[in-house]
Amino acid sequence: MKKIELLAPAKNLECGIEAVKHGADAVYIGAPKFGARAAAGNSLQDIELLASYTHRFNARVYITLNTILTDKELGEAQRLIWDLYHAGADAIIVQDMGILQLDLPPIALHASTQTDNRSLEKVLFLEKAGFSQIVLARELSVNAIKQIASQVNTPLEVFVHGALCVCYSGQCYMSEAFGGRSANRGECAQCCRLPYDLVDVEGNTLAKNQYLLSLKDLNLSDYLEELLHAGVSSFKIEGRLKDAAYVKNVTAFYRKKLDDIFEKSNKYQKSSSGTVFYSFQPNLQKTFHRGSTDYFLHGRNIDITSFDTAKSKGEFAGKVSKIGNNYIVIEGNTMFHNGDGVCFLDTKGNFNGFRINKVEGERLFPTALHEIEGLETGTEMFRNLDFDFIKTLEKETAKRKIAVDLSLSELPNGFMLNACDEDNNTISLSFETKKEEAQDAEKAAENIKNQLSKLGNTDFHKRSFRLLWGDACFFIPNSLLSDWRRKIVEALSAKRADNYVFLRKKIEPTTHPYPTRELTYLGNVHNEKAKDFYTQHGVNEIAASFEKEKITNVPLMFTKHCLKFSLGLCGRSDVKEPLFLIYRNEKLRLEFDCNLCEMRIQNTSSNILL
Repeated sequence: MKKIELLAPAKNLECGIEAVKHGADAVYIGAPKFGARAAAGNSLQDIELLASYTHRFNARVYITLNTILTDKELGEAQRLIWDLYHAGADAIIVQDMGILQLDLPPIALHASTQTDNRSLEKVLFLEKAGFSQIVLARELSVNAIKQIASQVNTPLEVFVHGALCVCYSGQCYMSEAFGGRSANRGECAQCCRLPYDLVDVEGNTLAKNQYLLSLKDLNLSDYLEELLHAGVSSFKIEGRLKDAAYVKNVTAFYRKKLDDIFEKSNKYQKSSSGTVFYSFQPNLQKTFHRGSTDYFLHGRNIDITSFDTAKSKGEFAGKVSKIGNNYIVIEGNTMFHNGDGVCFLDTKGNFNGFRINKVEGERLFPTALHEIEGLETGTEMFRNLDFDFIKTLEKETAKRKIAVDLSLSELPNGFMLNACDEDNNTISLSFETKKEEAQDAEKAAENIKNQLSKLGNTDFHKRSFRLLWGDACFFIPNSLLSDWRRKIVEALSAKRADNYVFLRKKIEPTTHPYPTRELTYLGNVHNEKAKDFYTQHGVNEIAASFEKEKITNVPLMFTKHCLKFSLGLCGRSDVKEPLFLIYRNEKLRLEFDCNLCEMRIQNTSSNILL
């Protein structure tokens, strides 16, 4: 059976542990430096602790080191990768090809989505370069994924949930151009989450103060089986800046969905060990999301944007049916609680919200009267904070256990306790002790079974238990049984640790041709070793990165999101192009390439935006 990976994000050690507890087969987490989320770095000590925990369940730890590096940073990056290798990391996720030129330990490398993996040619190149896993671009359709998977052997990783970059990953330079904060260096200022006006060349306003580049969040939970058939090996959840509640909820939801698929099929199985026992029902509507889209999985569709707000909208809660002097009534099926957060689009087109201070019957009281200004009857309301649900997630909500079969047999001078876990790790321990036949054989046998099966807070749960002797039974003190149980658990845990198989692979030099002979600034070549890498692979002309050369008069963003399509402007004779996005005093020209089905954003001035 093909092993399938559910890959969850970890902002920190706590989130990583919770991800594994709630069913992740692997987690990805930031290193102390050089990750694409600069605000989500973690110490080597925490990474070592996380690796130790995840490996108990044969789960993996992947480290994001996916920024482009300066020449001065390469030496530090090399030392860091060695440190991560010794800390127990299973793989490093990278963007910068200069890293492949370093003296690296034999650790697996994954090609980040930042390497812009949209074509079969690019994926084949990365496979031949030695990458052990390749993260595909989010914009790919299921048919494109299927085509790529049919011709490569390397496991393919696909995002299935979370925030979407409007730009092709690795090809966005707006943040760097307007604020000196490079997305490729882990410092994205999220220009796509700002409000813009859209005007035509004659100054006519086509959209006013809307989040025109802000996309809904990806949600492919209904298409997991289709993606499996297409050849996906790793299902990735976005969210390295999200909190533990988000990680718990989303990971649990996808774990359950995948397990349901696996139960009906003999083709797939999870890539890690253990069964998760939940004490809550996961619900994707209950934690951060901007609405849901399947993006381009089945081709272009209109429902990918979140023009009203770039914030979490939450779940639809109903419509305002009554507005009192200091309360409102929302008609719908939602059961509200004190402390819930609700939000709405007010009469001026602004997205506002408030915390519910008190619920009295159907009446909802805000903490301050001004918070319900701009509301009118019929307004759609959303709950973006379910206080009771979040409080539940603050408690222990899952336990992950490895199945174990136990048996106790008689020896001439005592007993032998045997344990075999679900991965066929086996331990047998012999205990010399005086044997005393029990007066009540049935009661004694039941007590032995109960005492040796009390695996409590260990990583194990009993799948079966057998007493391997005849009708007679022995009396064994509970103190002895407890001691034997503790020793067998310790021995089995140690054996599992010894038998853990690390992902180890030495990157060897290659010279196979790169798909193109020329690299523009879009190649993100930021150091000499990256330049050497591409030269060795047949690239003749290599431009420096946008960050290095501060290039002007080039597109700052490439995206499949098309504003003409989303706003119904295609083919309209009254729309005079070019079109422009305006934020404050800045003006960005839009270019449309209908052959490639792309929109591009180009700067028209040299002022600072942010």
